[in-house]
Amino acid sequence: MIYHFVIDGAAFVQMPDGQSIELGPGDIVVLPHGDPHLMTSSPGVGGASLNSAIFSKIRSRDLRPLQAGGGGDSARYVCGYMACDPFLSRPILGGLPRVFKVHIRTDRSGQWLENSILHLVEEAASGRVGSDAMLAKLSEALFVDTLRRYVASLPEQQSGWLGGARDPIVGKSLGLLHSRIAHPWTIADLADQVGISRTALVERFTRYLSEPPMTYLTRWRLQLAARSLENTPRGVSEIAAEVGYDSEAAFNRAFKREFGEPPGRYRLSHKRTLSKNAIVTPRAAGLKTSSSTAESAVTSDISS
Repeated sequence: MIYHFVIDGAAFVQMPDGQSIELGPGDIVVLPHGDPHLMTSSPGVGGASLNSAIFSKIRSRDLRPLQAGGGGDSARYVCGYMACDPFLSRPILGGLPRVFKVHIRTDRSGQWLENSILHLVEEAASGRVGSDAMLAKLSEALFVDTLRRYVASLPEQQSGWLGGARDPIVGKSLGLLHSRIAHPWTIADLADQVGISRTALVERFTRYLSEPPMTYLTRWRLQLAARSLENTPRGVSEIAAEVGYDSEAAFNRAFKREFGEPPGRYRLSHKRTLSKNAIVTPRAAGLKTSSSTAESAVTSDISS
């Protein structure tokens, strides 16, 4: 996921399909799927040399400010990216467009976030110990805040995971299911927790997610289990228990229905190189970024 945060000046993001998005101070443009794009001071201006310079900084993990341009109006912005597990982030990423823009200078929360990021960018340029880790966490906070603002702008009839997350009943249901993945949920239990009848809950949940709560939960449990089979040396029975299955046999049957092969065979065909840093547990994964990085650099003096 790529983002550009305009501090001052103006900028344009141009997409391969010809779409052009104008940005002003306080605007953040997000490309959730990492689509190729061109960022310039005005439409039609080439930026190949600047792109090359940015790629060089990313490869070398250089967080110092980058200056470029030829004497036109100055613009400053923070460019960053976050890497997250596309498998576990699919419910969120699948509901996002190729590109969207929000403005964060409308409230104190956005102003605090902007000031914090600018401070940490200065820290990163200084090379102090721990500054890059702090910048990564603030980049995550920036993305979450941006996502919240985008969801708030969606039309009332919006369906999908993001629309459901905004709904008070469906959103609370999703929060409970994801935070307590191993709990022996029943539709009656969940309905009681969110304060609505079972029939109404199933109807409302299905309206947004296109499947009832228990079907959604089963599918999510199995996706988390599949990720653990790929990334960890855990035993099948342990993984089954962590995603809410008391019986390994029942887990094996459900897993085969979902993925077309039993857990053991799936692990062999999807095995990755394991390391301590690669281990992800189903409980820790949830819908949070299971492994993420963020890099940022300030670009200034972009001329027309």
